[in-house]
Amino acid sequence: MKEGFLNDKLIERKKQNAFRYLKLPDGKVDFCSNDYLGVVKNNLIQKDFDKSEWNVRELKHGSTGSRLLSGNYSLIKETEKQIASFHQAESGLIFNSGYDANIGLLSSIPQKGDTIVYDHLSHASLRDGIRLSFAKAFSFQHNDLYDLEKKLKHSSGNIFVVTESVFSMDGDEAPLIEMATLCEKYNAHLIVDEAHATGVVGERGEGCVQNLQLQHRMFVRIHTFGKALGCHGAIVLGSEMLMNYLINFARSFIYTTALPESSIGAIKKSYEIFPLLTEERKHLNKLISQFQNSKSRFSIYKSNTPIQIVEIPGNREVKTVADLLNQNNLDVRPILYPSVPKEKERLRIVLHSFNTEQEVENLCRLLR
Repeated sequence: MKEGFLNDKLIERKKQNAFRYLKLPDGKVDFCSNDYLGVVKNNLIQKDFDKSEWNVRELKHGSTGSRLLSGNYSLIKETEKQIASFHQAESGLIFNSGYDANIGLLSSIPQKGDTIVYDHLSHASLRDGIRLSFAKAFSFQHNDLYDLEKKLKHSSGNIFVVTESVFSMDGDEAPLIEMATLCEKYNAHLIVDEAHATGVVGERGEGCVQNLQLQHRMFVRIHTFGKALGCHGAIVLGSEMLMNYLINFARSFIYTTALPESSIGAIKKSYEIFPLLTEERKHLNKLISQFQNSKSRFSIYKSNTPIQIVEIPGNREVKTVADLLNQNNLDVRPILYPSVPKEKERLRIVLHSFNTEQEVENLCRLLR
């Protein structure tokens, strides 16, 4: 079988100095994972299982089918209710990943004649879901309320506004209060992906929406479990009617094997653990301030979140700086074009509650 057409694209990627490969962790200081609160590093879920009434060995590692066939069970329903209650939502539906949740949601709800208006920097999973929809779709400039309103004025049908609360590749936050007001003005439905706010933002890690007391002004929230929560999967939160709709029309929910009890048990445990990690969030915020107040020969984006961006234009240039940091035992990964726009290549530095002030100081010193 001839595969030259594949190699041609790989050669092109290598010429752009943008070829990617899988890399194993090698014991360096972690400044790249999404384990913001150290739930994975400190094995908190397993430790909580060990001291609880649950016997983790009895949790099944297979669900045997989709939720609509043999894969539904009491623990998953119980966990959905627990999470919806924590986030002050009427109802919730668990998907196998954040990608599945966004694909299923956005490909099934907006219909022909409807309009989707989304932040230009929305995550690939949101954009892929939008692409699968039959609705018209327009992007607005990142966090630009004037441009958003301009797009809303020319929208028709049911209108959906899509954003992240914390942006995964910039570390900044959406102006959710103003966006909610605009959505109400134009009778639009606001959809917020809380992936990188869950566990981190708010007194109990409830996310940006609840931290701003906006939960009752949302159409949909998506909370994922693979970042600060140290698990896998995601939940879509909204009305009971919305959940019934997704059960009937979201293909990424209908046509996939459900998560097993072992995964759901871990998610349930994490929701019992992370709200109590108050000191971890305080320490994390201290490290964020330390990094934001540091001097650098490069441009550092303004961010009050664990995601800290150092812009170093050019794939070759940003890889050179990342290599320097790696040589000094700091695990920092470059984000290359085409993952980000050309001349916007960057280091995506992630701070964690288990990082020390000295480790952050070493990082800042190398960036001066």
